[in-house]
Amino acid sequence: MNSADNRIRKIAIVGGGSTGWIAAAVLANQFQRELVEITLVESEEIGTIGVGESTIPPFVGLLRGLGIDEREFIRETQASFKLGISFDDWHTKGEKYFHPFGVIGQRLGMHEFYQGWLWAQQNGDDTPLQDYAPCSVMAREGKFFLPQKAQKTPIGGGAYALHLDAKLAGRYLRKYAEARGVQRVEGIVSEVKSRTDGFIERLHLQDGREVEADFFIDCTGFRALLIEKHLGVGFEDWKQYLPCDRAVTVQTENTGDTTPFTRAAAEDAGWRWRIPLQHRTGNGYVYDSRFISDEDAKARLLQAVDGKPLMDPMVIPFRTGIRDELWKNNCLSLGLASGFIEPLESTAIHLVTRGLDFFLRFFPGKDCDVSLAAEYNRRMRLDHEEIRDFIVLHYCLTARDDTDFWRWWQDAEIPQSLRERIALFQGHGVLREGIDELFHSPSWYSVFEGMGVRPRQCDPRIENMPLATIRQAMESGRTAIADMVATLPSHDEFLREHCPAVSLKS
Repeated sequence: MNSADNRIRKIAIVGGGSTGWIAAAVLANQFQRELVEITLVESEEIGTIGVGESTIPPFVGLLRGLGIDEREFIRETQASFKLGISFDDWHTKGEKYFHPFGVIGQRLGMHEFYQGWLWAQQNGDDTPLQDYAPCSVMAREGKFFLPQKAQKTPIGGGAYALHLDAKLAGRYLRKYAEARGVQRVEGIVSEVKSRTDGFIERLHLQDGREVEADFFIDCTGFRALLIEKHLGVGFEDWKQYLPCDRAVTVQTENTGDTTPFTRAAAEDAGWRWRIPLQHRTGNGYVYDSRFISDEDAKARLLQAVDGKPLMDPMVIPFRTGIRDELWKNNCLSLGLASGFIEPLESTAIHLVTRGLDFFLRFFPGKDCDVSLAAEYNRRMRLDHEEIRDFIVLHYCLTARDDTDFWRWWQDAEIPQSLRERIALFQGHGVLREGIDELFHSPSWYSVFEGMGVRPRQCDPRIENMPLATIRQAMESGRTAIADMVATLPSHDEFLREHCPAVSLKS
């Protein structure tokens, strides 16, 4: 087969929602319609889960990469800004900590800021670590400003993400993709046909139509219609590490100020999220069904929410884990079809965009060279394992033993990779650094500190710097952040002035 004959000319995406339309938008942005024909098959009869409404900073990078007007996107998806996540009652009841986006402190000469802070703490300083994180201070004060518009200022090292309405985001991206030539087919797949070599050849729809393609992308959620039901790819369950297996969700009316952060509050059998948008608030309870029933989880969620419910609570069963092969033959799985990690750090949409990024890096010909798929699967597994370990970190360091769920964590199995990270940090204040990882040092420092873990010793080189010099630099940085944040608009004021939500049509 010559190179021209081997080029992929047709891609079929099965399933819509946020995942399907992100895939369609990214591919349409990369390939002119004359070169690659992209078709998306979905049905209005098959609902989408429509949660995944909290994102992380790489999502803002995705919008910019697609050339999307950020203000317009925020207005049309009723979005608000997110500076990080507040974790309530995770270490012990009554304690809370914040995981911010962006930097914590500035380097102290040749030394990392955290080592200077740690040395100061060991010598009597008691200033909280998060006082040196611009996003933590903005979140605490309910303020917001775009860090990229404030470069070379005390908040210039901050970062942000978005809270958004997942269904409205899917609708926006559909409009974007269709304007660039993506063809949407309304229909339900009734049968999948493969060639003798196992490659998928065509889809049969219930109404008799057929969709042929050179490559297929499975965005069918937990149904995993192509990758599992047709190709038979198995699933590696991570329940031994992350036992929560259900979530109940409800949307409520807004009350009070729109907080510029997600709240994750520990509960007796799991944890509860609160995601504020401009037009409503998203709420959910992620739980372990061994320790609470669906009905009791619903009741607890409804008891805990602030505003009036806008819908009946919806229960979503799930399995935490990863597909044995995310890419097999000429089929790539994305989103829930490829795996799932509970949404504690809002990584679901990131894994979709990350998967597309790697797919484009390893873009195949029609023959789908197995070496490309193998490397894709290896890299995506590393990403999933990194996120898995970071999520487990939030649980396994708890001091809580007040319910069966939290007592379970006292003797829980922890991935060896995470055990090694914890030991390295506890002993020496050193963080293991992987290749192109999602979570950088401020994230690990924030969770370790929030969960009561400090290194037994700091880098001895920090003692070469006079303690008085360290304290002066720290105090100057802390004061500068606080003074600037005091001058910023509130989150709601910023939204109203720059990107107020459009009115929703009934």
